[in-house]
Amino acid sequence: MLSKKALNHIVLLSCLTLPTSMAIASGDHDHGNGHSHDKPHSHDKMSSDMSGMFLKKKTIDGYTVSFHVMQAKKGMEHGGSHNFMIKVEENGNALSNVKINSKVIRPNGEAESKMLMKMGDWYMNGYDLEHKSKHQLMILFKTADGKKHKGGVYYP
Repeated sequence: MLSKKALNHIVLLSCLTLPTSMAIASGDHDHGNGHSHDKPHSHDKMSSDMSGMFLKKKTIDGYTVSFHVMQAKKGMEHGGSHNFMIKVEENGNALSNVKINSKVIRPNGEAESKMLMKMGDWYMNGYDLEHKSKHQLMILFKTADGKKHKGGVYYP
């Protein structure tokens, strides 16, 4: 029988390896520069199934970026109430040599930035995202060629 802590690790790891077919195309237009429109589209909500999972894909400078947010399990918090995770892919393959900085702007305008740490094909860190209004989630990532790329989505 597995301990509760071991089961929590399995749940987290299974979420980190979700098939990309579970993501819903965003329809955002980033005009090739990683910037989407100022206001989120109604389909930006995409997010939730019964588990409260948020998973959204977006193309940024030719890279497919998956934005994933999930409530942190007790004992599995990585700095906040929710785990904010990013996967960057090129031609269907996850990039493992990127540096990613993240920033959350809360509904009250307060901002917080954190570097994301690598966990398998994903990069993650924790943020407090319990307020039910929209949070702006942004990333700036640097690829192996030294180029910087930025983009973001709204949560929830």
